[in-house]
Amino acid sequence: MSLNATTLNLASIVTHNAKLTPDREAIVWKDVRMTYGQLDAMINKVANALVEMGIGHGDKVALDCPNLPYFPIVYYAIMKAGAVVVPICVLFTPREIEFQLRDSEAKAVFVFEGTPELPMGRSCKEAFDNVGSCEHLVVLPLELTAASPFPEHKTLTQLIATQSARFETYPTSPDDTCAILYTSGTTGRPKGAELTHLNIYSNATTTYLTHLPMIDFTDGEQKTVLITLPLFHTTGQTVQMNTHIYGGSRIVLLPRFEPQATLDAMVEEKVNFWVGVPTMYWAILKFADETGYDVSKVRENMKVCTSGGAPMPVEVMKAFEEKFDVKVREGYGLSETSPLATFNHFEKPSKPGTVGQAIFGVEVKCFDENDREVPHGERGEIVIRGTNVMKGYYKRPDATAEAFRGGWFHTGDIGIIDEDGYLAIVDRKKDMILRGGYNVYPRELEEMIMTHPAVSLVAVIGVPDDRMGEEVKAYLVLKEGAQLSDAAFIDWCKEKFAANKYPRYVEFRDSLPIGNTGKISKLALREEMKKH
Repeated sequence: MSLNATTLNLASIVTHNAKLTPDREAIVWKDVRMTYGQLDAMINKVANALVEMGIGHGDKVALDCPNLPYFPIVYYAIMKAGAVVVPICVLFTPREIEFQLRDSEAKAVFVFEGTPELPMGRSCKEAFDNVGSCEHLVVLPLELTAASPFPEHKTLTQLIATQSARFETYPTSPDDTCAILYTSGTTGRPKGAELTHLNIYSNATTTYLTHLPMIDFTDGEQKTVLITLPLFHTTGQTVQMNTHIYGGSRIVLLPRFEPQATLDAMVEEKVNFWVGVPTMYWAILKFADETGYDVSKVRENMKVCTSGGAPMPVEVMKAFEEKFDVKVREGYGLSETSPLATFNHFEKPSKPGTVGQAIFGVEVKCFDENDREVPHGERGEIVIRGTNVMKGYYKRPDATAEAFRGGWFHTGDIGIIDEDGYLAIVDRKKDMILRGGYNVYPRELEEMIMTHPAVSLVAVIGVPDDRMGEEVKAYLVLKEGAQLSDAAFIDWCKEKFAANKYPRYVEFRDSLPIGNTGKISKLALREEMKKH
């Protein structure tokens, strides 16, 4: 690296606040109250341990952890050491974890020990043992002083016991990869979106600035954000954690979304910011109405609520705004765009039913099938370019080239941009299912289901569901003479897929509708659903 090279390391957002306000609270979880100074010191100890383990610039390190203080500590430590963090969904099965460890070429993995309800430690350990090329497994224990459930592997406490609380941040460049987020897209095969330090830093700072008009920052009062979305997902990770660490806010962590626990945390911690998916807004409203929960204390402090992941039903938005006396603003983005690309900015009137206008530093258009911009008011594929857009798919040059045709990132989503520049999403990626805020990709499920000895043909689609937004349904054609019950098939799927993926509904058929191109017509299946 030349002496005049530009450097940027995302972990510096912690270091900066530790320098300016070391005694301000940074992370809150149950009785844990960790200041910015303490957070930075812990990050430094882990970074020193990583270097001692032989982890350096560009190395990949997986992180399998729910919304606990461990996540930000390890996340920023990996970046401080110049390495690349690979977040893993905590619901993944050993098979799914194994693929991600292999594909990312991870040299180490940090995994939360887990609980009987969430046995992620055992799942990750099984995957780690199968991979072989991953050199280190570090356990994040239930209790700091607890022994490792896997005696041959150290706990984080053991790892950092003799490490220094000082560390010089590795001078990464803005276009160095700092995180790889896996997304299946429409192909079914998971792809790792390579996000750079500049991608995430620019998105976090811009996201923070979009909130400024609603908050009086002259009083010196620290702001508080509640994170109920999973940190391994791009929205919880950047729209909330990175954005508000940059702003010096208090980060209140909730490992699992439940309406009462969420409302209680909002009251007890005097929360100002919250981001949820539409199903969370629906669940909170339903709980508050059915129980008569006193929301007055929530109303006193809440300043900004935003929604993403799926279109927010206008009636749900109106009901929430009325009950909690707060404007709900919608935005849009993808893992590949770090994620935020558009937002209903506070400086202008919000347009319910849209996801707003492009944020600073980002351009958004709609293209036709020939990659030409369509007129305002017409449907087209949403394309994006800007500082937020990933550098590409890890080890997928063909997929990267296809996605970046003409210098624009092609989302696969269909939208309409009106004459004021507001974007409305009219269709998601062709087949993707959004179940309770989690993306489920039918192709991935279909490929595995086809390995079942009784299955001849399968089609997986999303069906409407009041609680989850969409549920997963599999249509099966069995092999001649084969027998399979609903319960037996679903039990088989539970062993193969994460809890958020496996089909809850199954329908056996003699045949499936075939379109003009010889492919299964999922459109025909969806149309059938609408008629019933």
